[in-house]
Amino acid sequence: MDKAKTTPKDFFLWAGAMVSLYAGIVAFITLLFNYITYTFPDPLQYQGDPYSSGIPYQMAMLIVLTPVFLVLMRIIRKGIQADSSRADIWVRRWALFLTVFVAGASIIVDLIVLLTTFLSGESLTTAFLLKVAVVLLVASAGFMHFLADLWGFWHKYPSRSRTVNWGVGLLVILSILAGFLIVGTPQEARMYRLDQQKVNDLQNIQWQIVNFWQQKQTLPAALGELSDQLSGYTLPIDVVSGQPYEYSQTSFKLCATFNRAGGGQQIGRDYSYPAPVGVKGMDTWEHGTGQTCFERTIDPEWYPPFTKPAF
Repeated sequence: MDKAKTTPKDFFLWAGAMVSLYAGIVAFITLLFNYITYTFPDPLQYQGDPYSSGIPYQMAMLIVLTPVFLVLMRIIRKGIQADSSRADIWVRRWALFLTVFVAGASIIVDLIVLLTTFLSGESLTTAFLLKVAVVLLVASAGFMHFLADLWGFWHKYPSRSRTVNWGVGLLVILSILAGFLIVGTPQEARMYRLDQQKVNDLQNIQWQIVNFWQQKQTLPAALGELSDQLSGYTLPIDVVSGQPYEYSQTSFKLCATFNRAGGGQQIGRDYSYPAPVGVKGMDTWEHGTGQTCFERTIDPEWYPPFTKPAF
């Protein structure tokens, strides 16, 4: 009996299935890694806005690639059921053996990394163990699934193959929904970014006021006095309302209306200056929801007036 020949249709069906599979798995693992990092943050690493990193891209990849892979595999398996010789084409054998090999190698490397970390005496943090578990579970599932495909299990039990397909789709949906529970919705992240922008603006205004005081030994009567065409400084406004920020000349006080409670650093880097301007010498930007005012007192010992040159 002549061996079945690989047609261009067979090649591109398997190529598309494998590309969507590998890219989808990488996106899935990376997405779970981001969830773990966000839930168990490393205090030595900067934590920024999760939605400004790779999370939206990984979600989009899963939403698009998962149905592509499932549809392509369904077409392939229907073709095998109609013509059993399609199970012996070289592109199928290569794709399955390669996937089994990659999955098995991933399991081995994952275990080596775990043991190396343990034997080196390093701390096995919760985040590290969860990431190891994610790689181990995903690689093990892929290894067993495609090994079963090599043995003809899914061809023999097509109903179980459909069950697995539905299970994969459900798992992807749950992983995306879990992200909204863990890191919040994109709308909530946007509100935090808007609040961070307001804090950054207030910090900028604060230092313009300090500079104004050092130059003139008096506080500005209104924030508009800080604008300077010569230096190019333009007073920022509230990015949400479009209105100027509030200012009081008692010592001095800066106010803004915030979307969420926070400290000015949940989303984005904290740009607070370490200099002792503020209540009890702390430049704090903790705020609640709604209007919050930050009272500041300039310490002349830390910010002495600029000496004017004698002419």
